[in-house]
Amino acid sequence: MLSTWIQIAAVVLIGLYLAWWRKGMLRQEAQTWETLLARLRTEWSARGLNNQFLWKEGLTSSPEEVWRNLEGPRGLWVIYQNARVMAEMADYASKKYRGVDPLLIEMLHRDAVQIQASVLTAMTQYTFNRASDSVRTNAYRAVSSYTGMAARVTRLLQQNAGSMVPDFVAAM
Repeated sequence: MLSTWIQIAAVVLIGLYLAWWRKGMLRQEAQTWETLLARLRTEWSARGLNNQFLWKEGLTSSPEEVWRNLEGPRGLWVIYQNARVMAEMADYASKKYRGVDPLLIEMLHRDAVQIQASVLTAMTQYTFNRASDSVRTNAYRAVSSYTGMAARVTRLLQQNAGSMVPDFVAAM
């Protein structure tokens, strides 16, 4: 009797997960460039850390400067959310335009995962140690990856969808 209920619960959970997954896929297919731009969070920008952050990878700031500029977890959370949106922008460009390098799209997805892992690590450490060296190091790693990802998205758009670059630059 108990195993029957467990099986029913498992089937219901799998069905709910598949419905949630399908809804996400439909939402992603229905996105436009404008909806993606609107999802970018603008409360924090890396402009103060690298004067050419959308055109050139890397940071010109120290981990301490990065941490001050981030304003703590608030800036980290913006990076976390924007990384996912930039990966979706890359997917959008690859679906809309022919000739987009699939390796670059894969790299952007890996960047997003790496950024999100670094942000979550830094935020967890921040919860226990406020602004320790390990928090600043993980925040620096996240921001460095973020600026690299933003530069690669800019390059992807320049090569394949030049008309989208001004909107992306303005949103970042």
